[in-house]
Amino acid sequence: MSKHIVGIVAEYNPFHNGHLYHIKKVKEMFPDSPIILVLGGNFTERGDISILDKWEKTAIAIRNGIDLVVELPFPFSCASADIFAKGSIDILNYLGVTDLVFGSESDDIEGIKKLVKAELSNPDFDNLVQVYLRMGYNYPTSLSKSLEDITGDCFKLPNDILGISYVKAIYSNNYKITPHTIKRTNDYHSKELNNMSIRSINSATSIREALLDSKDIKESVPSITYSYLKDKKIPKLDDYFNLLKYKIISSNDLTIYNIVDSGIATKLKKEILNSYSFDELINKVKSKNLTYSRLSRTLIYILCDYTKDMAKEFNEVMYIRLLGFSNKGRDYLNKIKKDIDVPIISKFTREKDKMLEYEYKITKIYSLVFDKDKSKNLIEAYYKMKPIKEE
Repeated sequence: MSKHIVGIVAEYNPFHNGHLYHIKKVKEMFPDSPIILVLGGNFTERGDISILDKWEKTAIAIRNGIDLVVELPFPFSCASADIFAKGSIDILNYLGVTDLVFGSESDDIEGIKKLVKAELSNPDFDNLVQVYLRMGYNYPTSLSKSLEDITGDCFKLPNDILGISYVKAIYSNNYKITPHTIKRTNDYHSKELNNMSIRSINSATSIREALLDSKDIKESVPSITYSYLKDKKIPKLDDYFNLLKYKIISSNDLTIYNIVDSGIATKLKKEILNSYSFDELINKVKSKNLTYSRLSRTLIYILCDYTKDMAKEFNEVMYIRLLGFSNKGRDYLNKIKKDIDVPIISKFTREKDKMLEYEYKITKIYSLVFDKDKSKNLIEAYYKMKPIKEE
């Protein structure tokens, strides 16, 4: 067995040239080592919808060099950076990963380690974050300012913040996982496509925007991604807006939903009738201390009936859902599966796990905006689909 088992975490929304670059760099760093992907599902960390379903994303990942694909359940995949990272790193640890490789704007792993050690060793850190929150800053800004106050270093870009959360999850649990960074080659959250006359790397955000504007994205994605997206109806959050509007209007108590406090609930009730899109509603409700992503996740929690009680119950990884594997990935899994402390699920059965049952509900909600055949296939795939294998 290889000395190194490499883990990566991604949403592939969609899989683009930057992701392909990431995998190629990992293979250069760790030749012949199995690469395990924890894949975000139908709703994302930043509070958006996945434009390809998890089976499509898995097929693309396996075709492009990933050896084992497992799902990050909704309670972790549509969550803040710390919760997203905790679920991802817990899964990778269960699977025996020795090395984590993630994209970073700074490409400064030593700096990130320094920040995390400072945060974990400083008893006043949480209080300092609260001071900035009370001043009206949102959580990511409060976190960045607190880290800067303690260390003198500043990390504000999205993937450095997520990288800090990954390393924090590793260190706080004493996992034997070594983190590594790969320099991100563009602004992955930019909405503007680069000149597409050359084979280019563009952000997933810009590619989604281009698709919604009916622009050509062929030069920005591998051919297999293009084949899935070509002539496809691209789902968007606003496709669910009338359902969300009904949920908000008909709910007697919005504060039962995860991270919804009385202030947000009051604003949502006030603004919902005169709002006609997620973006319009969020911009009417958001304030200095509430990020767009947090509010978007809040609305998804309401849409998906994700309550505070469920968030407390689903605070640990309870199973590992296997989505696909290469021959190398299958061989690795066969060697370690007896030593994994949580069930490996390759096919859904209702009686196995409440979190797994809830994930089925998420799939059914996700399917609502597709045509009859696609919707039916998504629902049936949840309990009939076996892991995708390398061709």
